Amino acid sequence: MFKPTMKLHRVTDISVELCENKNIKAIVLDVDNTLSTHHGMTLVEGLPEWIKLMQENGIKLIVLSNSKERRVKPFAEKIGLEYVSLGCKPLPFSYFTVKKRLAIKRKEIVAVGDQIFTDVLGAKLFGIKIILTDLILAEDKPSFILRRKLERFLLKKMKVENGYGC
Repeated sequence: MFKPTMKLHRVTDISVELCENKNIKAIVLDVDNTLSTHHGMTLVEGLPEWIKLMQENGIKLIVLSNSKERRVKPFAEKIGLEYVSLGCKPLPFSYFTVKKRLAIKRKEIVAVGDQIFTDVLGAKLFGIKIILTDLILAEDKPSFILRRKLERFLLKKMKVENGYGC
């Protein structure tokens, strides 16, 4: 339940070819430490171009975040995407909302996020593929520090490496 389908450095490493090869027609995007730093508004390098490329190739994109709407809405508007806030990941309920908005089959959806205990577990509980990305900037709260240590331990145990395939 904690092993991602694939591990990549950044969301922008997801190519159109990868999506075509894996029959991915929609990508569910986490915000904090996936598209930007935790509670930041600065986009990952190349994100606007990547979004445009995905959309031009018919790949649907939506933001799903555990953050409150006051955080998620301005960020989603900045990148021009629909969003679902207060996702309560790893609980899978918000994925039903996302699936309904996208009007797409589960097997055609991949989620992308930086945390095993929220993003990976939530996607797995909903029954969709999940790409784990490297965090952009380490958080300094004790709870995050502990979670990141546990994540590193799990990734080593699972022998998950960059590019580990769907």
